[in-house]
This record gives sequence, structure tokens and C-alpha cells, in this order.
Amino acid sequence: MPKLDHLTIAVSDWRRSRDWYVGNLGFKLEFEIPEGGRKGLGVAAMQDDVGLTIFLEQVDQPIMSGISGYTPRVDDVDAFCAKLAACGVPFQSMPAKQFWGYGAVLADPDGHQLNLYDEVSMREKGG
Repeated sequence: MPKLDHLTIAVSDWRRSRDWYVGNLGFKLEFEIPEGGRKGLGVAAMQDDVGLTIFLEQVDQPIMSGISGYTPRVDDVDAFCAKLAACGVPFQSMPAKQFWGYGAVLADPDGHQLNLYDEVSMREKGG
């Protein structure tokens, strides 16, 4: 079976997105190229703690927010989201039962949806 190695997310400002992912989600900066990407507008490569790389590629067209999204797993969704909320990060939904299970929904600076969950809460509260 194939294993997802990296994905690219279109963003309106790669530096702002880089700072958001590092500061709020704890992603590690792998590398950045200020004049990188297909149009030379800048790209940052962010990596999670299991090796998935997310390229934040700045584009010069409107971002199609709401179309792309992904589901990061955290250790404790309630505690993680309480910490982010205390820092002023806005949520579309704090941890609660969702149609996909138990977790929280927030958006990055360009509106890409993130569904946060943890395995224990999903098993105990999601069904």
C-alpha cells in the first residue's frame, strides 16, 4: 500500500502560514525557499513528528478554502484545543461529537479546515 509522504497546500502568504503551523501546531520547519514554488512566490516545507511533509506554497490566485482539509491526530484533543483557544486561536467547533467522530474543527489562515482528534476520545466519545 502507498504511504503518504508529502502534500502541497496553496496559501496566500507562505510566511504567515509557516508561522501559524509552527506556532500553533508544533510543526517543524524542514526548509524554505523565498522565491520557490511553481510561480516563484515562496514555499515552506513543514514536517510533523512522523515524517509527513506539508509544502505551504504561495499562489497568486484566490485560495479555495473549504475544499481542502486534513485531520491531524494529537495526544489529547481537549487539552490541545484549550491551549490553542487560550492563545486566541479561533475554532469553528471546539471538541465535540462531529459527524466524523469526536474532535475539534479549526481553519488555518487561508481557511483550510483541520479536524483535530485523539484516538482515546474518538473511541470513547466519537461513536
